[in-house]
Amino acid sequence: MTPKNIRILLADDQDLVRGGLAALLALEGDLDVVVQVGRGDEVLDAVREHRPDVALIDIEMPGMDGIEVTRQVTSALLGCRCLIVTTFGRPGYLRRAMDAGASGFVVKDTPAERLAQMVRQVAAGQHVLDPQLAADSLAGGIDPLTERERDVLRAAAAGGSIRAIADAVHLSPGTVRNHLSSAIGKTDTHNRYEAARAAQARGWL
Repeated sequence: MTPKNIRILLADDQDLVRGGLAALLALEGDLDVVVQVGRGDEVLDAVREHRPDVALIDIEMPGMDGIEVTRQVTSALLGCRCLIVTTFGRPGYLRRAMDAGASGFVVKDTPAERLAQMVRQVAAGQHVLDPQLAADSLAGGIDPLTERERDVLRAAAAGGSIRAIADAVHLSPGTVRNHLSSAIGKTDTHNRYEAARAAQARGWL
């Protein structure tokens, strides 16, 4: 009996990147790209319709980020495993992606042959990680921020007053100040703008 080809979904908001990945993977005789999407909020419906075995998911996409997409897809129990393929090789992203249920995490400059092999490994139920990212993640320690602190820092990154941040996250100004003070301490920075930038650089947001 001929083995069944591995069905793949590609999710990336950059058409050239998505098309390039599709072309490279199409050179592999056992891999079939069955659907491509450019927005995070399109992924779950595409998985339900096309039933891919593996979804290759970018992190930064419109509609929904790839980590939340991964959480949705894995929670839906549709038999689709998620492999994060991203430009942003930040250790914090790796930890958050794995916590969300990703089966692997690689950066986009991974050689095509290696990426194809990782797709096969993920389809077979294995977990695959970029070794340098894994080492950096272990060295970088655990994300110390609470979910509320992350919410407040995301709002702070957009600028605006304490009142504007409070309105955005539905908290009182006093509570926002407390969360910001805690986040500034945890990121070893001097103000909310520096704290937001530091958290983003480490992949905590």
